[in-house]
Amino acid sequence: MSEQHAPTAPTQDQAGHHQQSFYEIRVEGHLDGRWRTRFAGLTFLLEESGNTLLAGPVVDQAALHGLLRKVRDLGMPLISVTRISPVQAEA
Repeated sequence: MSEQHAPTAPTQDQAGHHQQSFYEIRVEGHLDGRWRTRFAGLTFLLEESGNTLLAGPVVDQAALHGLLRKVRDLGMPLISVTRISPVQAEA
């Protein structure tokens, strides 16, 4: 038996406008500065644990999958992908 999942649509505010979702993508290892242009719009945080946290707004699920393809193409192990609230993203 296989499960089917409905696609995730962008969230809407009270007025019905689409809002961006915010994500944290954690990869194993430190990405050096040359990768910043490839992940434009995301914040880089090199963690003491040796991992890199990429965080920021993502327009939709297609854009998220594009980012994950870039991570895959780097050959760096993906640790986690977390959707966060806009309030958490500001912190």
